[in-house]
Parts: sequence; structure tokens; C-alpha cells
Amino acid sequence: MNPTKTARRAAAVLVVPALLFTAACGSDAEDKDEPKSGAVAKVSGKFGTEPEIEVPKGAKVSDKVVTDDVSAGDGAEVKKGDIVRVDFAGNIEALGSTWAERQGADPKAPRAQVVQEVGQQGQMLPAKVADALIGHKVGSRVQVEGTAESIVGDQLNPQAGIKPTDPLIWVVDIVNARKVDKKGEVKGAQAASEPGMPEVKAQPQKAATITVPKGEKAPKTLQEQVLIKGDGAEVKAGQGLVVQYTGVKWEDGKKFDSSWDHGGASVFPIGVGGVISGWDKGLVGKHVGDRVLLAIPPNQAYGADPSNELAKNNLVFVVDILGAV
Repeated sequence: MNPTKTARRAAAVLVVPALLFTAACGSDAEDKDEPKSGAVAKVSGKFGTEPEIEVPKGAKVSDKVVTDDVSAGDGAEVKKGDIVRVDFAGNIEALGSTWAERQGADPKAPRAQVVQEVGQQGQMLPAKVADALIGHKVGSRVQVEGTAESIVGDQLNPQAGIKPTDPLIWVVDIVNARKVDKKGEVKGAQAASEPGMPEVKAQPQKAATITVPKGEKAPKTLQEQVLIKGDGAEVKAGQGLVVQYTGVKWEDGKKFDSSWDHGGASVFPIGVGGVISGWDKGLVGKHVGDRVLLAIPPNQAYGADPSNELAKNNLVFVVDILGAV
């Protein structure tokens, strides 16, 4: 998920810079691919490796968005509304790159990739870049280019020092894609909460009701319980996770956010430091179809950020794992 406040913020931080904005398995490519479809930039490198992007001196890109398969994959075709997991790099630093080294990242963890719903605004890739992936197949390396004005429009950040006519090029590797039911929820008989853990009452198509036990001190370490055991695939670090969630504060039991308050299922990278560590540790290794109860102390939530309004709180989440991308 690409959170903005509270648990959407709890769930994730952006994995690459987006200085540009105010809001914010494939076949091998040849060593030097000549651009097609009106594209002017030349792209070197193979799918799955960091690309090199060369813009000929004096070249003028189209004032319309131009898209080209640098190399074509043979996986599923991306459709509008799909969740995609991608790597990308831009021709300038302000566009970001999933290959860029992240400060403080675990060198043993998988690279953090972008997980985004095609057709949605305000996410890591500009909507026009994400939409340009429609019709291309998983495993493809796709080149998207145009002027800053044609791609970003009025979201262009003046502090980025980019003129509306400047060329912007994204090279995107489509690692995976899948359709997601944003109103989906886990089914099955729910186990009773273990002693000392909050009680959960799930309500169809609504945020869960989570009741913190009276007089019970918050646990000092991460506590987790699978309330409904799914029979889907195991969640692996580096995947994009699709979930419904509700979060409350242990201290007063008040809900501070829920995916149901934001249109339904959310998606975010898991196990790569893109979410609070309580989510990374508590959800990797679980299974699609699980309903998971997490009690997370501040040091695995927002304790390191005193400016965050939840910094001192112990957090409780119930998470339905709907799928992995």
C-alpha cells in the first residue's frame, strides 16, 4: 500500500525518491536497442538488470506519451485495474530508481520494488507511466517517454528544476501483475484470540472491531496469531502483498485507520523495509487466505520517529491476506 496517514503510513514508506512530483521473467534485450514507436532514447541492458538510458544530445521527445517494448515478455497481459510489481529507472535522478541503494536497507533483503495499481493517481509511478503498461506482458521491459508536461502535467514540482519541455524517460520491468478484488475478504472459521490478545469481530465489507483486553498491559515484543488459516501460497519477502486491514491503538482501543476507509484492499511491498518492521516480521511466512492478528510495540512501529503521532503507541492490526503479486 502507499499510505498517506496513520496506518496507511503505518503500512509503508516509499521505496524510491519522487522529487519530481508535488503529490505524489522476460526475454533479453540486445546491448543497444534502437528506439521504436517515435521514442528517442536508447536503452541498454537486459530485463532484471539496471538499464542504461541514453538521450542523444539535442533530441526532442514527443509532446505525447510514447511507449515501446525494449524487450517483450511472454507472461500475462497487464490490464487496467491490475496490481503490478515493477522495477524502474529514470533518465534523471529526480525520477528515482528501484536499483538505487537505500540508506539503512538490509543488504541481504530482496530489492524493494514498486507495487502499484494501474489506473490510480498519486502513487510512485506517474499515472500516465503506469497506464502505459496496459497491454504489455509480464516479463517485458517497457520504455515510456515524453516531455515533463505531457507525463506529469500540473503535478510537476517546481523545486525539481525541471522545465515542462524537458525529456523524461522511464524504463520499467514488469515483474508480475494480477487482478485484485478490492472488496475481497478472508473466509473461514475464526479462532478465538489467545489469552492477553485483543478480541476481533469481523464484519463483512466493514472495518473489523478490535477490543483490547481491559487491564492488560501491551506486550513488549511482537505478538502474532493466525485467526483464520488460509491454504494459499506462502508470503515471501520482496512480493507485493494485497490485504484488508484495520488498526487500533492498544492504549485506548481507538481505530486509527482501515483499508475499508479507503476504498478497500491495499497493496504494498513486504519484507524489504518498505513497511513498519512489525508488518515485515509478522506477515512474511504467512499464507494467502490467512487472517492475522498483530500486537506491535513502538520499537517495531513508529518509536524511532518522535514526530509521528503514533510514535509512543502500541499498535494492534488485524490483516486479511488476499493475495501476493
